[in-house]
Amino acid sequence: MTQDIDQDIGPDIDNQRRRRREGVVFLILFGLTIPLANWLIGHAGTVCTANGPCLIPVAPGLMAPSGVMMVGVALVLRDLTQRRLGAGVSALAIVAGATLSALLAPPALVLASAVAFLLSEAADLAVYTPLARRRLVVAVVASSLAGLVVDSIVFLWLAFGSLDFLAGQIVGKAWMVLLSIPFIAWLRRRDERLGLRPA
Repeated sequence: MTQDIDQDIGPDIDNQRRRRREGVVFLILFGLTIPLANWLIGHAGTVCTANGPCLIPVAPGLMAPSGVMMVGVALVLRDLTQRRLGAGVSALAIVAGATLSALLAPPALVLASAVAFLLSEAADLAVYTPLARRRLVVAVVASSLAGLVVDSIVFLWLAFGSLDFLAGQIVGKAWMVLLSIPFIAWLRRRDERLGLRPA
């Protein structure tokens, strides 16, 4: 009898440990997207404007600040952090991320970077949470799209007083979200196969 109970508990404990380990990895990667986005926007692109962002092409005839790629990745990683560690940890990660974003952003972009990060990740959390248990891929895509639109509008308006790069921002971030879909679908199937439930 005791052996049967141990055999039933064993996989659950292993799954909890796996979920936490993967959650910590997603959380660390989420945190790393912040300094990388801030570095990219000032240092990497096909064109770097004077007193402005470095730009990359995101579609024919459409340019965007280079940091947009990391913002798209951050939105997906926040969702995965929540899936593995729970909404509470994810909410704390958003606040910590906004603080980190403010600390690492170029002086002219501190307010824009922190506020855009905070609001976009909060929008992502609000959309992802009710959808996540039923349809993971839909939840990640819908929440990331909501977050990237909020991020794009808030960041551009606060940083540059203009929405000139809005279409490029949205397209650039959307590319990263779309590229994540095969991984999210694989993760959902693997979780089901392992019996790994969301936090």
